[in-house]
This record gives sequence, structure tokens and C-alpha cells, in this order.
Amino acid sequence: MRVLVVNAGSSSLKSQLIETDGKMSLMKCLAEKVGTPDAYMNVSFAPDFHKTTYNVGGMSVQECLAKLLEVLVDDPESPISSLEQIDGVGNRIVAGGEYFSKAALIDDAAREDLAKCEELAPLHNPPADACIDMMRELMPEVPQVAVFDTAFHTTMPPKAYMYPLPMRYYDDYRIRRYGAHGTSHRYAAQQAANLLGRPLRDLGLITCHLGNGGSITAVNHGKSIDTTMGFTPLEGLMMGTRSGSIDPAILTYIMRREGISFDEMDRILNRESGVLGVSGLSADMRDVLAAADEGDEHAELAIDMYVYRIQKAIGGFYAAMTRTDAVVMTAGIGENSAELRERIFDGLAHMGMILDRERNHVIGQIGVNRIISIDDSPIKICVVTTDEEMRIARETDNLVSQRG
Repeated sequence: MRVLVVNAGSSSLKSQLIETDGKMSLMKCLAEKVGTPDAYMNVSFAPDFHKTTYNVGGMSVQECLAKLLEVLVDDPESPISSLEQIDGVGNRIVAGGEYFSKAALIDDAAREDLAKCEELAPLHNPPADACIDMMRELMPEVPQVAVFDTAFHTTMPPKAYMYPLPMRYYDDYRIRRYGAHGTSHRYAAQQAANLLGRPLRDLGLITCHLGNGGSITAVNHGKSIDTTMGFTPLEGLMMGTRSGSIDPAILTYIMRREGISFDEMDRILNRESGVLGVSGLSADMRDVLAAADEGDEHAELAIDMYVYRIQKAIGGFYAAMTRTDAVVMTAGIGENSAELRERIFDGLAHMGMILDRERNHVIGQIGVNRIISIDDSPIKICVVTTDEEMRIARETDNLVSQRG
């Protein structure tokens, strides 16, 4: 089955055309800095995957997807010449609330429930839903599936997902911790088990999805028992543009002092805070690391704060787990930044997470799953290249095949 996987982010679009029978990628796409004048989109095709770069400055995520569909049909290197040659579309959806505990075929009823979840992930769900609607118009006969980041976290116990608020807020509005990045955490946990040569059901793992957005999950015997993101993806770690967890009284204090609206405060917390807000430079950690190397104090402070909050989250989940066999680093920063991994684990060696500096900095190892701790580290440190798209493709294949 040929499955087009659409992973719509807040400022990015990742997509692959995957042949699920052979677990082969036929096309890869990555659009970054979407919504800015500097946005670009790289598209490549099997077998050589030579990248062609398209200028998508000022386009939305949905418009980038429309451009990609044009390329898929028109490029002579593309494995298809018509959208009708796509057998299914798998969409990564961040938040499914309590409406979706597993992947679902998107029909009219499911689309209505998706709309109800947009408030839970205001940066991610709306652009993903817009992509779904566009494809339903362009490809009405092609079945679409929604695969949810929150689904992996439905195994959390009430003590982890409930908030210390009056119970009526859960009863009336289902306010609780939902988490995110579940597809990535599930995949990273399984890949780490493969690296360790042990069944996932026997392991205690702390998985760290660190990209522009970030979350950490305690995975005990293959199940999520707690995670840093909450009711929305705003809670938890300091992220590219999101504040992460802060004293909630700060919000009302600022709103009273500056006379700003709820929507303005929401924008500040989601789009103007985090690494961008503290550094004053960029949400891209690569830019901030470069500025820190040049002596920029605000950039260095942003890095220190970012690392410190990750260390605290790992330490907190270590305390919550009955045992911890490994910490797993994945996603853009987790996979690719040896410098940040070194900063993080320099502060965790006393807990038995001992980095091997040479393994951590081995050139040419990007994209290779590997262990980067010393041989006798009590807790192993793994680096895993996340492949959310392949997992989404497999779940899409499963549901579309059942549909007959």
C-alpha cells in the first residue's frame, strides 16, 4: 500500500510517501520555518534522494502541502503521476483528547470530533485539520487516517493525569493531562529496547523528544506512566517558542499590569516565549548555540535554562519509576546536538547516566541508532532517530486494510 504521511507542525511540514509492503520510503519532504519569509521545502525521491529545494516563503503549512502534492504529480522522478495512485493518507494529530484513544479513519463524525480538539493543541491541530480538509477536497476517494500523539499516553494512571483542581473541571470539561509526541515516544522506546537487546516489556525507559517542541515520558514496561506535556503542549519543558511550565499567577499578573487579552497572553506563551523569548534571537537552537559561542549572554542563559529544565524532568521521572534502564534521546535536538546532550548528562552522571564523550561526538553517526554511554554506565544513554512517519504509515495501512 502506498501511504502519504502528513506530519503538520506549528512551523514545519514533514511528509513521506511510504510503500508499506516493503517498509520503503519513496519520497521525503521537509519544510522548515513555515510562515516566515525564509521558509523552504526540501523534496527528494528514491532511490538516491537528491534534494530539490523550493522557496515557500510566506506560505502556510496547508499551502506547503498543496505545493508538495503538485510536485508529486508533476516531477518526472516521482513514483506517481496522479493523486489517485495514493492508497491512503496518514495524518499525525497532536491532540485527540478523550475522543480518540487510538488511530481512527476520518469520516464526517471523526472530523467533527477533531474540531473539538483544536483548543488542546492550538499550534498544531488547526494546521493539521486544514491539511485534512484540503486533501478531502482534492482526493475524496482516498481514505484518511488520524494517528494521535496523545494515544500512547492513555495508559497514564489518574494520579499522573489529573490536576489538583475542583473535580467539576474534569467532569464538565475533561481538563486533565493528555501529553503529546506519543508516536515518537512509542517508537523511540521500541528502538531503544532493540539496541539494548531486551524486550520492551522488561524495561524502564525515560524517552526525551527534544525538538522545537519537547517532552519527556516515563515508559514503564512499554507503557506511558507520565509525561511532561499536559492539557495542551504548552506545559512542561522550555521549548522553542513555548514557555513550558511557569507559575500560573504570572499570567493574571501580566494581564492586569498590561491590560492584555486572553488571546494576546496565549500568543505570548505559545509563540513568543521559550528559547526565543529568553535569547531574543531565535527559536532555532542552532542559532542560539552559535550566538552563545560568540559570547551572547542571553543566548547562554537560554541554553542553561533549557538544559536545566530537561535535567529536572529526567530526575523527576527517575524518582517516579520503579527502575530506569536507559534514557533515550530523539527528535531534532536530541538526535543531532552532541553539545546539548553533553551539557544535559554532565549534570546527571551522579544518577548513573554517564556519557561517553567520544561516542557522543563521533562524526558521521547522525541518523544511526546507538548507545553513547560508557560501557559500565548503570543507566544507558541511547540516541534514536525518530521515524514517526513509518509508524503512522503502518497504522494507516492497518485501518485502511480493515476498511476493505
